[in-house]
Amino acid sequence: MVVPSRGRNKESPPLKPGQQQQSPGASPSRGRRPHSPGRQQLSGGARTMRKGGGGRRGARGDPRGSCREGPAAQQVPLPLRRGPLRLLRVFGEQLRVFVVDKKAFIIKADSKIWLTFLLAVFAGVLHWCHITALFENDRHFSHLSTLEREMAFRTEMGLYYSYFKIIIEAPSFWNGVGAIMNDRLTEYPLVINTLQRFNLYPEVVLASWYRMYTTVMDFLGVPTKTCWTVNRGKGLSPVESCEGLGDPASFYVAVIFLLNGLMMSLFFIYGTYLSGSRLGGLVTVMCFFFNHGECTRVMWTPPLRESFSYPFLVLQMLLLTYILRIPNINTGSLIALCVSNIFFMLPWQFAQFVLLTQIASLFAVCIMGYIDSNKLQKILNAHMVSLLVCFILMFGNSMLLTSYYAASLVVISRILVWSPKILKSRRREVYVWVIEGCAWLFGTVTLKYLTSFVLGVADDAHIGNILKSKFIGYKDFDTLMYTCAAEFDFMEKETPVRYTKTLLLPVVLVVFGVIIKRAIKSIMWSLSQTGQYEKEERFNHGELVFHALQLLAYSVLAILIMRLKLFLTPHLCVMASLVCSKQLFGWLFYKIQPKTLVFAILALMAIEGSANLQTQWNIMGEFSNLPQEELLEWIKVNTRQDAVFAGAMPTMASVKLSTLRPIVNHPHYEDAGLRARTKVVYSMYSRKPANEVKRELMELGVNYYILEESLCVSRKKPGCSMPEIWDVEDPANRGKIPLCTLMSKNSRPYFITVFENSNYRVLKIPKE
Repeated sequence: MVVPSRGRNKESPPLKPGQQQQSPGASPSRGRRPHSPGRQQLSGGARTMRKGGGGRRGARGDPRGSCREGPAAQQVPLPLRRGPLRLLRVFGEQLRVFVVDKKAFIIKADSKIWLTFLLAVFAGVLHWCHITALFENDRHFSHLSTLEREMAFRTEMGLYYSYFKIIIEAPSFWNGVGAIMNDRLTEYPLVINTLQRFNLYPEVVLASWYRMYTTVMDFLGVPTKTCWTVNRGKGLSPVESCEGLGDPASFYVAVIFLLNGLMMSLFFIYGTYLSGSRLGGLVTVMCFFFNHGECTRVMWTPPLRESFSYPFLVLQMLLLTYILRIPNINTGSLIALCVSNIFFMLPWQFAQFVLLTQIASLFAVCIMGYIDSNKLQKILNAHMVSLLVCFILMFGNSMLLTSYYAASLVVISRILVWSPKILKSRRREVYVWVIEGCAWLFGTVTLKYLTSFVLGVADDAHIGNILKSKFIGYKDFDTLMYTCAAEFDFMEKETPVRYTKTLLLPVVLVVFGVIIKRAIKSIMWSLSQTGQYEKEERFNHGELVFHALQLLAYSVLAILIMRLKLFLTPHLCVMASLVCSKQLFGWLFYKIQPKTLVFAILALMAIEGSANLQTQWNIMGEFSNLPQEELLEWIKVNTRQDAVFAGAMPTMASVKLSTLRPIVNHPHYEDAGLRARTKVVYSMYSRKPANEVKRELMELGVNYYILEESLCVSRKKPGCSMPEIWDVEDPANRGKIPLCTLMSKNSRPYFITVFENSNYRVLKIPKE
C-alpha cells in the first residue's frame, strides 16, 4: 500500500508514460522537479531505440528503405543494418539497455521503500524506549513486588489484568478461558461470560503467548526472570521482586509497549503516504513526541483498552487513505480494512463511536462528489462484515447491534440505493445534500432507538444522558459519576494553548484552511457547470477532504469529553504532515525548498516541544500504597475464600485481582445491571438510614463493605462529592448527615468494624 505512494514523492524516479493517471493522489506534472540529465539520457535512449526498431521493421519490408532519412536511420549505425545476425545483435543491445534501465529504476524505487521502512522502524523503537523509560521512572516498576505491581494497576486496569492472571495460573489455557467465560467472582452471585461483557481478547491472546513463552523457555532450560530481595526501608518488611519476561506483569506491560512502538512506525508511514514525502512522516513523528502528553497515556496506564485498540485505528486509517486514493478497490484492500476494523473494535467498547464519525465523514465526502457511491458502498460492506464478526466473537454483545454505528451503516447503505431513484437528480445540487444529510441523521437516531426498544437493550442509555448533560445540564446519579471525573469533563482551556505553543495548532489550521478553501472553490465550480468537467479543473483529492472532516469530528468529541483528545491530538500530528504535500503547497515549493521549510518549522516546534519532553523525563517516582497493601494482606489472612466484598469501584478491582475474593461491583460501568448494583453499593455515601442500606447490601449477598472516608469528604469540583451526588438522586433525605460520616464514628449496631487504617475501614455485615 505504501509502494504506490512513492510515485508522488518529489524524490521518486521519473514516471513512465501514462503512470500518473494510475494514482489520483499524485501531484500534477508541472509541480515535479526536472529529472537528472543522466536519467533523461538513459530513458530517452531507450525510447529512441524503440522508435528505431519501428524504422528497421519498415526497412526490412523494403530494402531500398535503408537510404531513408529520419531519426530512426540516424540512431542505428550503418554496419548494423546488414544481415539477420546484425539485426539480432541490435535486438540484443536494445534488450540489454531496457533491462539495465528497468533494473536501475527498480533498485532506486526499492531503496526508497526500504529507507522509508527503516526510518519507520527507528521511530517505533524510539517511541518504545521512550514510553518504557517513562513508565519505569514513574513507578520504579522493576523493583516492585508482585502485590505492588498488581496494586499499580488501579481501577479498570486491575480488572482487566485479573483475567490475564486467571488464565496463566489455570491448569491449562482452555481451563483459564473457561473460567473467565463462567465467572462468579466479578458480579457475585451472577455467573457471567466476561468475554461477552468486557473486551478481554487482548488478555486471552497475551495469556496464550505468555504460556507458550514460559513453556518453550522451560523446555530449553533458559531462565526467564531474575528475582532478588528488595529492602524497602522505613520499617517495612523486605519483598521479593522479579524482573524479566517470565514475570507476568512485566511480560504484560512489555507487549503493550511494543505494540505502541509499532504504532509510531505506522504513524511515520501514514504521514509519509498522506503527504507524499518522508518529510511528512518526520513531521508527524516529531509533532507526536513534542505533544506526547496530549497524544497518549499508555506510559501511565498500560492496561487500558485504548492501549491495545488505538494502534489498529492508525493502521485502519492508513488503509482507508489508500483505498480512497486508488481508482478501483481490490479485494485484498477491503479484506485488510475489515481485519483492521475487527482488531480495533474487539479490544475497546468505545471504538464504535469513533467508527461512527468515520463513516459519517465518508458519507459527507461522497455527497460532495469526491468519491463515488460504489466505492463507499464497498467500504460500508467491509464495516458491516467486521461488525458482524465482532458480534459473533463477543458472543452476541447486544451493544454492537443497537449502536449508532450499526444504525448509521444501514441507513447510509439505503440512502446510496434509494437516493438516485427518489430524487432523480443528474447533477449534484445543494438541496440534495441537505436532504441526504437530514435523512442520515434522522434515520440513524430512529433506527438506533427502535432496535434498542425491540431488543430491550438499555446498556448504552448513559451515553445519551452524558450528551444531554453537556448541552442541557441534565443530571442523575450515573451521569454525575461520569461527568465529575476530569477525563469526562469538557476539554480544559489549557489544551489549545499547549497546542499553540508547540505550533501544532497553527500549522494544522493553515493546512485545514487550504484544504477547505480549495474544496469549496471546487464544489462551487462544479455546481455551476451543466455538463461534465475535466478532472484537472477541480480539487480531486477526496482523501484530504475526508481527513479535514475527520478532524472536525475529533475536535467535537475532544471538546465535549476531554478523554477523547487522544484521537484529536494524533490526528493533528498526521494533518501537520500535509505541510509537505505538493498537492497543497506545490506553488510554495517553487519558491522555497521543502526541506528548508520543514526543518524551519520543526526547529520552532522544538523550542516548546523539547521542554515538554524534558518535563516528562524529569518525572521520577516510586509506587507505594501502604494502606491498600495492609488492607489486601488482611483480607488474604482473615477472610474466607468465598467472602463477598463491596465498595468503591477502583478498590474492588484491586480486591478481585490480588485476593481473588468475590465482588458485587467493579469499574466496567457499561452495563445497566451493573450500574444499578453500583448505585446500591454507593448508597453507603448517601444520607439514607443505615438499616435500609444494610438490607439492600444483604440482598446482594455482601459480607464485607470497604468504606473509604476520602470519598465521603473529597470534592473534585462543586456538586461532585458523593453526598452531593446523592442529593440529586435522593432529594428526600437532603440535609441529613451522610451515612459514611456516621459509620466512620460508630458503625454499630448495623455494621461491625473489623479492620481500620488511615484510608480504609472494613465493615462486616452481621446476619440478622
